[in-house]
Amino acid sequence: MLTNVQEITPDRLVGEVALIKGQGCRFVTVTCTDLGEAHDLIYHFDDQGELRHLRLKLPHGATLPSLSGVWFAAVIIENEIQDLFGITVTGMAIDYKGRFLLAESSPKAPFNKLGGIAVDVRVRPPAATEAAAPGGAH
Repeated sequence: MLTNVQEITPDRLVGEVALIKGQGCRFVTVTCTDLGEAHDLIYHFDDQGELRHLRLKLPHGATLPSLSGVWFAAVIIENEIQDLFGITVTGMAIDYKGRFLLAESSPKAPFNKLGGIAVDVRVRPPAATEAAAPGGAH
């Protein structure tokens, strides 16, 4: 169970993060999940060995303000979120425009439930012809 969580709205995000930084906390990362009707973003901060979290529910199609003006390192995870979930992050110090992780031919927003695709990462047993090959496929 996630403890020490504060619910936040997009319009309060940057100001609240600036306050957290001013309190001596360290930015750790952001996790994002597509809940179907909205994205659930959780911002994680280290406060002298204890984690603090800001949780933001972002409706599909809504924009997200960048934290890169407060913490430049946020530009990495924000570009990842933009690529993988299709969320438009506004005001990023460096915006890769959807090409930070994904190639031109990649599916758009592959981690989204809506409009994305499911990626099957399970290991599959070799086909019968591969298993019967001399020397055996390993």
